[in-house]
Amino acid sequence: MSTTPSTPEPGTPRPTPRPGDRKRARIDALAEAGAVSDSPGTSLIASAWKRLRRNPVFLVGLAITVAFVVLAVIAPWIAPHDPADNPLVDKLSKQSNPVPGPEPGFPLGADGDGRDLLSRLIVGARQTLVVGVMATLIGLGGGVVLGTLAGAFSGWVDSVIMRAVDVMLSIPSLLLAFSISALAARPSQWTLIVAIAIVQIPIFARLLRGSMLAQRSKDHVLAARALGVKRSAIVLRHMLPNSLGPVIVQATLVLATAIIDAAALSFLGLGNPDDRSPEWGQMLGASQTYFYDYPHLAFYPAICIIVVALGFTLMGESLREALDPKTRR
Repeated sequence: MSTTPSTPEPGTPRPTPRPGDRKRARIDALAEAGAVSDSPGTSLIASAWKRLRRNPVFLVGLAITVAFVVLAVIAPWIAPHDPADNPLVDKLSKQSNPVPGPEPGFPLGADGDGRDLLSRLIVGARQTLVVGVMATLIGLGGGVVLGTLAGAFSGWVDSVIMRAVDVMLSIPSLLLAFSISALAARPSQWTLIVAIAIVQIPIFARLLRGSMLAQRSKDHVLAARALGVKRSAIVLRHMLPNSLGPVIVQATLVLATAIIDAAALSFLGLGNPDDRSPEWGQMLGASQTYFYDYPHLAFYPAICIIVVALGFTLMGESLREALDPKTRR
C-alpha cells in the first residue's frame, strides 16, 4: 500500500528553520554548481581550432598562405611562358622601348630582357617558397638541438650554448646573414638558405630552452624522476614533446622573416646569380636599373613579398594567441 507525503494544512505555520539549515543548503547549491559533467573534455588543439575558425585575421592569413603554397606547387604548369625565354626580345629598343609594355598574351609586359613578367612572378613563387621553407627547417632543426641540450643539462653546457646564442642575437639578423653569405666564394641559392638558417637558430634555441626549463618542475617529470626513469627518456618522451608547441608557432612567424631576408640578400646580389630561375628578391634587384621610368618592374615582386609575409605573420600571430593561455581570447 503506497503512502503519499502529507502536506501541511492551509494556515498551519511552517516549521522554523534551524540555524544550520540555510548554511547547509548554500553548500549543497555550490556543490551542485561546481559538479563536473560527464561530457568528454576538449583538447588544446581542438579548443584552439574552435577559436581560430571564427577569427577573421587567421582566416585571411590562412587563405593567403594556402594560395601562395598552391601557386608555388603548380607554377610550372600555369605559367603562360617559359620564364627563361625572351619572346619579346625583338621589341626591345634601348632608346624608345627598353621595357615592353602589356600586350595580348603578356598582361604585365616584359622585363628588360624581353621575358614575360607574369611568368617570372609565378615561377618565382616556387623559388621563394623553397628558400623560406628550407631555411626555416634547417634553423628549426639546429635550434631544437641546441635548445634541448641547454634545457636538459645545466651547468657549463647550458652556459656555453646560451652565451653563444646571446652573441648571435646581439648582431642584427640581416647584417649577420649578409656577413655569412659574403663568406661564400660563389653566391648561390644554398648559400642564401644556409645564411638565413644560421640566423634563425638562436631564436629557436632560446625559445625551446625556456620551454624545457618550465617543464622541469612539472609533476609528470618529477614523477618520472622518482620512478628512476633515465634522463634521456625523460627529455625525449616527456619534456621535449611538451615544449615544441611555442617553437612550432614561432616557426610560422620566422618563415615570414626568412622570405623577407631572402629577398633582401637577393636584392643585394648575394642570392642565386642565375636569373633563368627567377626569385622575387632577385627580380626586385634587377629592376633598379629601370626603376625611375618603369617602377612596375619593382612594384609587382615587392607587393608579392609583402602579401606573402603578411599572410604568414597573420596566421602565426593568431596561432600564438589561440595556444597561449595568457593571451587567449
